[in-house]
Amino acid sequence: MDLLQFLLDKNNIFIVAVAVISGVMLAIPALRRGRAGSAVSTGEAIQMVNQRQAVWVDVRPAEQFQAGHIAQARNVPAADLEQKAASLPKNKPLVVVCDNGRDSARAAAKLRAQGFADVVPLEGGMRAWSAASLPVTQKG
Repeated sequence: MDLLQFLLDKNNIFIVAVAVISGVMLAIPALRRGRAGSAVSTGEAIQMVNQRQAVWVDVRPAEQFQAGHIAQARNVPAADLEQKAASLPKNKPLVVVCDNGRDSARAAAKLRAQGFADVVPLEGGMRAWSAASLPVTQKG
């Protein structure tokens, strides 16, 4: 029996369909992650800071930043990113933080376009940080 006959046999068509659908469902999250610029979880971001001296870059407006942010984060509002990117270190990884994870992906792409090689958005932004009960400070 050749492969085509096996695939088209009415007893096997269900198994083949399940295998194809399963493969597609497994591939979808990986494809989405690739487009988003491979966001990192709060745990992965903390490891980057602790092990590789990554720098937190908070792209929220100054008012939101002052209301509460990750300790040691630098506030570079998304609107000012092109002008203020030069103040960021190019020799360290950057973890970009926004409110919910959407703006940080765009900001990370802008930083990569300006020559920053190791830039990742924080998945879920400050909402994910707070949901994980991680510390927030209001000090400058």
